[in-house]
This record gives sequence, C-alpha cells and structure tokens, in this order.
Amino acid sequence: MFRYEYLRNRCRKRAHKEYLRKQIRFGFMKLGAITIKDIAKALELSASTVSRALRDSHEIGAETKKRIQDYAAANNYRPNLAALSLRKGRSKSIGIVLSNVANNFFSQIIDGIESIANSKGYNVIITQSKDSAEREKMIINDLSARSIDGLIVSLAAETTDYSVFEELNNEGLPMVFIDRIAESIETHKVVADNFAGAYEAVRHLAGNGYKKIALIANNRNLSISKERIEGCVKAFDELGLEQSSDWVRFCAAGGSDRGEMENVVSALLSMENRPDAILTLSDTLSLKTLRMLKNKNTAIPDDIGLMGFSNFNNADLLEPALSVIYQPSFEMGSLAAKLLLSEIESKRPVTKFEKHILKTRIVTRKSSAASHL
Repeated sequence: MFRYEYLRNRCRKRAHKEYLRKQIRFGFMKLGAITIKDIAKALELSASTVSRALRDSHEIGAETKKRIQDYAAANNYRPNLAALSLRKGRSKSIGIVLSNVANNFFSQIIDGIESIANSKGYNVIITQSKDSAEREKMIINDLSARSIDGLIVSLAAETTDYSVFEELNNEGLPMVFIDRIAESIETHKVVADNFAGAYEAVRHLAGNGYKKIALIANNRNLSISKERIEGCVKAFDELGLEQSSDWVRFCAAGGSDRGEMENVVSALLSMENRPDAILTLSDTLSLKTLRMLKNKNTAIPDDIGLMGFSNFNNADLLEPALSVIYQPSFEMGSLAAKLLLSEIESKRPVTKFEKHILKTRIVTRKSSAASHL
C-alpha cells in the first residue's frame, strides 16, 4: 500500500488546526506567552534574526546570539511546537495505546518505546484502553485529532472491529501494532513468540508430571490467545496428554472483571475430572489466578500446579514463587519505536512491512514443581 506524503501532511494539518482551536479554547495554550516577535521587539532586532539565533544558526554572531538566548531564557521562552508542526507537517509526537499501563508487561514496553522516542526528540502520549473497544476508539479519534506523527497500538481485549485503524492506515498515518495485533492491516507488527512460549511451558509442566493441564486465556478474539493456545495444543498432541474443551477457559474482560475470573477458577477447581495444573496465558491472568487459588486455600503446587505468561519483576518473591513465560517487553517496545520513527522520517513512501517475532524464555520456580508426585 502506498503512503503518500502529501496526503499525510494535508490530513495532519487540517486535524491540527482543530487541535489548536481546542487548545486555545480550553486554556491549554497561553496566549500571553512570550514569542519570537516579542523578543525581537524588546531587543530591537528582526524576527528572522531572533529565530535563527534560537536555532543556534552560524549566520548570527556569537555576541548577538548570546544576547538573544539569554533574554529568551530569562523570560521563559518556549518554542511553539504546535505552530512548528503546522509549518513542517510534523508534530514530533507519537501516541501509544495499551490495555493497562499498570501492567508490568506494558509498563516495560513503554520504557522501551520512550528510550528510543525521547532520544530522537519525540514526545510520547501514553493512553490506556482498559480493554474496552469503545474507549479505545475514543482514544484513537482523540489522538488523530492532535495531529500525532504515528501510533503504537496493542489492541483492547474487546476489539473485533478494526475499521478505525484501517481508516487511519489508509490515510497514511504510520502505525505499528505490538503484542496484540490486527493481522489484516498492512503495517509493521512486533510480537513475542507466543506459540513457542506456550509450547515450552506445556512441555515443562508435563516433564514435572502434570497430565491434565487447563488453560485460562484472554479474550478468544485476541491474536495472543489464538497463538498461545495453538502452541499448547501442539504440545498436548505430541506428548499424548489428555485434552478437554472444559479445560480451556476464556476471560472476555482480560482479567479485569473479578467476577468473571472467580467463575473461571471456581469452575476448574470444582470439576469431577479436575485438571492438575493451570497454565495462564496473560500477565494479568497469571497474578490474579495465583491470588484466587490462595484465597481458596488451594495449595500450589501440591493441590494444583501453576504457570503463566508474566513479566512481573518480583515473581520470585511471591508465595509460592511463580513459574513464568517471560517476554522481551523492553526490546519489543524499543523495536516498535524504531520501526515507527523510521517510517515517519522516511523520505519515500514505505511499502514493505514485516512482522517481527522476538523469543520468549521459560523461568521455572516452585509453583510448577513436581512436589505432587
């Protein structure tokens, strides 16, 4: 798909004019702030001389430059980034849309993104969908009205309609999907190796004697849920482990609904043909399942084994210490930022996109130990 620069700038400038009007209307932009013209008038210089001096141009003498810069600093001059973006067709801002920024996995992704974006002079606008499709759409519309240069998105658990992303993509807005992706949209994507991570986790549990492994997954529509379940099923088939559809449970709210989580865990524990281990397929699900099992006085791993996808930094300090499939979240974030900024700053239309798959690693601890044998 061709991404025409003129279309990108035209769309941005139109949207950004509306953003400027809103900023002024609601008082976010101080109309009385000192400007280049104010400095020029105070120092009896031309506006062009002041502008070049503030850009540290070699065309302006050292003495004049210092005089201008000192005056600007003393009067708290700040460049009008909004006006600059209108002239240059670039706002130097990117938007990030994630499920929940309090989640360790996503907070580490943010760190990775900022490590690249900030070094390149880009501002980062961080938002969270709380796994709501409606909230996500509202955020996307708001960010696009701010004339951002690009987006990094991890889809909300509820999202099944990708039309808002397709429209922005067709308009030429650079976009990178991370972790939870929309396969149908032609753009860069950065994910962990969900299939391999889940596959290796099942093999670990089976190696410690667990024969009936239940899965608790995120919303069934998410790409991560599908890939992780496929990895588990491959391992089940290879190892000849018993399988049951009743042992695969989905949490449509991604673990944010306590009642939903309670029903899922209670149903697994109350089965006549009860599983002897649970593999949780997302960060939030892993920690909440551990908490619920402990609240029900279920001994781990004596009564049931537990392992899950998690980037919780202190998983080894939990009781019991939690076995995890760890994802390279910081590296995922930094790579997504590099891909996005490369497209934003490209002088030619970007027509070739890739899906980058980063390796996971297994960290085994007490929660999946073979103590029940």
